[in-house]
Amino acid sequence: MGYSRQSLFSNAKAVFFATITAAILLFTGSTSSQSQVAPKLGYHVVHGWPVLPEGRVLGSVAGCAVDSHDNVFVFHRNERTWPDSDELSTVPIALPTVTLFDGRTGQVLAEWGENRFAMPHGLSVDRKDNVWVTDVALQQVFEFSHDGKLLLSVGERGVAGNDSAHFNRPTEVAVAPDNTFFVSDGYINTRVMKFTPTGAFLSQWGTKGNGPGQFDLPHSVTLDQMGRVYVSDRSNGRVQIFESNGKYIGEWKSKDIGRPYDVAIGLDGKAFIADGGDQPQAPPDRSGAVVVLADGSLEERFGRWGNYDGQFQLAHCIAVATDGSVYVGDIKGGRIQKFVRDGK
Repeated sequence: MGYSRQSLFSNAKAVFFATITAAILLFTGSTSSQSQVAPKLGYHVVHGWPVLPEGRVLGSVAGCAVDSHDNVFVFHRNERTWPDSDELSTVPIALPTVTLFDGRTGQVLAEWGENRFAMPHGLSVDRKDNVWVTDVALQQVFEFSHDGKLLLSVGERGVAGNDSAHFNRPTEVAVAPDNTFFVSDGYINTRVMKFTPTGAFLSQWGTKGNGPGQFDLPHSVTLDQMGRVYVSDRSNGRVQIFESNGKYIGEWKSKDIGRPYDVAIGLDGKAFIADGGDQPQAPPDRSGAVVVLADGSLEERFGRWGNYDGQFQLAHCIAVATDGSVYVGDIKGGRIQKFVRDGK
């Protein structure tokens, strides 16, 4: 059987286009398959965590930290709020202000701190599971056992000062492996102080300003496994990093990090930052949690401003557990939320 030149050309043309079409479908199908196999992971909120007793609320959540069992301490103000006058009462809050939650179930494991604190702020847990808190109205730093027994207090009750024996609205404590501890001090004093395990003053650094080693409201302090000191320099919108003797190392500052209120360091060296936003007179604002690599570069942000699950009115504290769970305290929203990686 014979074929014309025109029919041979038509057949070749059809084969050519069929081959190209198959190749395109194969490529796009492969790409789609790969995107389904390896989606970008992030964090999602755990709905229904924590579980509060009927009729109970936390009030303003100021501080949070995780103990060695991955249970979560929360330092909150119960029925007390920060007054518009900025005049802080030293009358103790009658109800419990420290609540311990089961990190897995969200159930309340313990409560204490009633009739003791006037304006709770920072909370941290050391390697012995002792609990350290600051009270910006009482002008004191306290160490408690895990079950709430007072072990140490530093500062003079209700008396502000800027010498080695007084604070002026101290914000948080970080404890080193040798049990020396650092205090970010704070709303009025712009310094970091270092003390012996028994509370004797050792050294300090920081003055008011925006240069290296200067602060404008050092709002939190934490340590990494190398002993480096991280300070949330809140009003300067940065995290400053120091050696344990106060020598300046560097800073993290970017629009992605925002305005750091608190920093927690994970076991893998990543930093978790609570960005409290800018508190404009009228909403909306910006608030969220930020994950930063060791070089200060952004890995991701999660959460945003709002009052639904997974959102924050003002993210004030942040903590990370050994299992990777992240806890964020919302001081305006009066709650603590748990976040885990997608797929968990």
